Amino acid sequence: MNFFKQWGSFMMAGARYHARWELQMSMNILKSRKRLLLLLLLLLPVAIGGYVFAGDIAGAMPDIIGGKEAYNPSFYSLNIFIVSILIGLGAGLITGCIGAGGGFIIAPALMSAGVKGILAVGTDLFHIFAKAIMGSIIHRKLGNVSVPLAAVFLIGAILGATAGGVINRVLYELNPVLSDAFITTVYALMLGFLGFYAMYDFLKAKKSMAGGEDQGGGAHGGKAEGADLGGLPRKLQGVNIPPMVKFDFDFTPGGRSISWVFLVLSGALVGLAAGIMGVGGGFLTFPIFVYMLGVSSMTTVGTDIFQIVFTAGYASISQYAIYGFIFYTLAMGMLLGSLFGIQVGAMVTKVVPGITIRGFYAMAVMAGFVNRFFALPAKLGGMGVINISKGMGSFLETIGVWAFFIVIGGFGVWVIGTFLKNIGTLRGEGEHI
Repeated sequence: MNFFKQWGSFMMAGARYHARWELQMSMNILKSRKRLLLLLLLLLPVAIGGYVFAGDIAGAMPDIIGGKEAYNPSFYSLNIFIVSILIGLGAGLITGCIGAGGGFIIAPALMSAGVKGILAVGTDLFHIFAKAIMGSIIHRKLGNVSVPLAAVFLIGAILGATAGGVINRVLYELNPVLSDAFITTVYALMLGFLGFYAMYDFLKAKKSMAGGEDQGGGAHGGKAEGADLGGLPRKLQGVNIPPMVKFDFDFTPGGRSISWVFLVLSGALVGLAAGIMGVGGGFLTFPIFVYMLGVSSMTTVGTDIFQIVFTAGYASISQYAIYGFIFYTLAMGMLLGSLFGIQVGAMVTKVVPGITIRGFYAMAVMAGFVNRFFALPAKLGGMGVINISKGMGSFLETIGVWAFFIVIGGFGVWVIGTFLKNIGTLRGEGEHI
């Protein structure tokens, strides 16, 4: 039980940090006319060009990029574009309102909409890279970026992202169904663990609040972690395997230091997660840096913003884009939808009790788990691993798809409805800021 609590809180901290990162990137884009114009310039050629030349490109492109129709990133229809915006909107509403990792639902949502797993991963990675490169504000001027930390970390991240991309591509070459089954299994395990912990956390908080005070959503604030070292960071920083990388000079005279070995291993883990799952790996960077390596949260945030551009960019371009595993129209649509969703969701937190937000997060993650778990039997049956009829496999998969979109769609309707209902109050608060 202690292991469950420890690793559950570890993953929850990462999910919350990832949400804060998403919110900051979106705000940076929306506050800049130049960045909004850049988004429009990126979006129009993909949408208009894909619509006009879809038929010709769909026939010619596979021969250029590998000869497999499943690679084709250029197929376009208005329905696909609308679906991508809705998926981005749903992820943005979860991220902004719940404050904990709405990006986790993107790949399951794309796969449920009929996109192959490897294409969903590549597209999600490119979407993260586009958001990072457009919304990034490098904290170097504030002294919050540790270039040595980021540089050594990136060595491992590049190695890990390469390994993750190779694994996905090799499995796809062997059998596209095997590739989908592998990605589905990874997501089912991650979402299952996180979902059960989130539900446990919600029920525990609800029970403890009887006659108490609302603890809030826990995503948009909190103390500055990492100033005081725990037991594990002390042990790791005490291992002297040169060269030692120094950081956090503001917290300790002379700074702290840690061996390059731990940074490379941490980067490799984050890069592997990014390469396989397409989530950018940012949800792992914060808890690893703060709770394992003993880096202050201030340095972690600045350094991660610095490195995620390179990690997501390298993984999306070198491991997926050049092989044709990116659906650019979907990526731009998701980016557009998420920018709106995050803003609405963040404003709704001002008028909704934190305990309600926790409950919705648990439901959203559990819906993602159910979606991927119910999709597994059909994929395993298609490979002959289990004995299940196509009809039963399809029936179970349909249940998972409906359960997922009903929960996410219902949540989206509730958030937007709450926003519209309280728009006067929210506008008044905005005028006093």
